[in-house]
Amino acid sequence: MSLMKAKKLFYLLFIFGCTHFSYAQEDLMDILDKELKDTAQVTLATFKMTRIAIGHSIETREKGILEIVTINRFWDTPADRSQSFVADRLTSRIALEYGISNRLSTGLGGTTWDGLFDGYLKYSLVRQKTGKGAPFSVTLFQNASYNSNALPGVQNDFVDRLSFTTQMLIAKKFSPDFSVQLAPTYIHRGNISSGDSPKNHFALGLGARYKLTHHLSLVSEYYFRANPIESFDNYAPFAIGVNWELGDVMLQFNLTNAQRVVEDAFITQTRNNFNFRSPNLNFGFNFTYVIHFKRYLK
Repeated sequence: MSLMKAKKLFYLLFIFGCTHFSYAQEDLMDILDKELKDTAQVTLATFKMTRIAIGHSIETREKGILEIVTINRFWDTPADRSQSFVADRLTSRIALEYGISNRLSTGLGGTTWDGLFDGYLKYSLVRQKTGKGAPFSVTLFQNASYNSNALPGVQNDFVDRLSFTTQMLIAKKFSPDFSVQLAPTYIHRGNISSGDSPKNHFALGLGARYKLTHHLSLVSEYYFRANPIESFDNYAPFAIGVNWELGDVMLQFNLTNAQRVVEDAFITQTRNNFNFRSPNLNFGFNFTYVIHFKRYLK
């Protein structure tokens, strides 16, 4: 074989090889694109924070993360002579909340104004995924609270002072900016001081988040009660506010008619309607500091 024929054969083989490689590469990319479309990707940061405004969100903390949480409410009393600087009344809930696993969180806390001590468990049952995954997220929430105050007409029995809140938190992240949550709620109140009020209550919570910037979000929450307490006037809790993320510090500011901060209390015992008359409008401020134990151990 002459040198010229060998060169032509080499060029033909080279062109054929490149063409075959190009087709093979295109076929491989098509297969990868198809597999990626079929692979379910977990949707992250539906609400980012474990609370929307006044109630819990579907979010659970990852394993080994401890949060130090303070939830505060400030409001005025209607009597002019009792007006003090900034606010007449203040209630605070101080709590520790921990990620037992990537799906299970727990928390323990106490509230100053109404003397409630409470604890909760929250489990992420279903996670929203893209592709062929679940179209929404579901988190189960169980809370128990103990009323330490003197309760007229209630026996000094431990069980009579317990209340329980069970919620199924159902949320969907429609876009990177917009998320919505429904919260079917069952509450059993043990600290009943009037026989005219039901012990068992049903409610439906609605919450939403809209991301304004990378660290700032607008949030709102509302709870419809199917059978409210009958022994005194009470209203559906509502809140609107902003959430601000600063690394390991999370700040939440909101306006709400709910003075209480524990679920069974603020859902069933909000005594003021939401308007700008004193003391109906309360200022809420939540502060959360996140401690990454796994990072520090490394």
